[in-house]
Amino acid sequence: MFETTLAQLERVVADLLQQNRTLAENCSQLEQELRQAREENDNLQLAALEQEEKQAATLARLRALVERAGASSVA
Repeated sequence: MFETTLAQLERVVADLLQQNRTLAENCSQLEQELRQAREENDNLQLAALEQEEKQAATLARLRALVERAGASSVA
């Protein structure tokens, strides 16, 4: 009886160790994917900020052109 219980316990421990290894691998993969997602997010945010700056500069140039056109039509 003790032998059977010990054998079952050994199987359970082996199964748990395997599950632990699998979970550790999954966790490692998820951590890597999270790092990549954060890096991509940072890059996208930077690109968005750069785009906003370009749009602001373009808007300023357009406003200046409109003002110049308005001023020349009044004169």
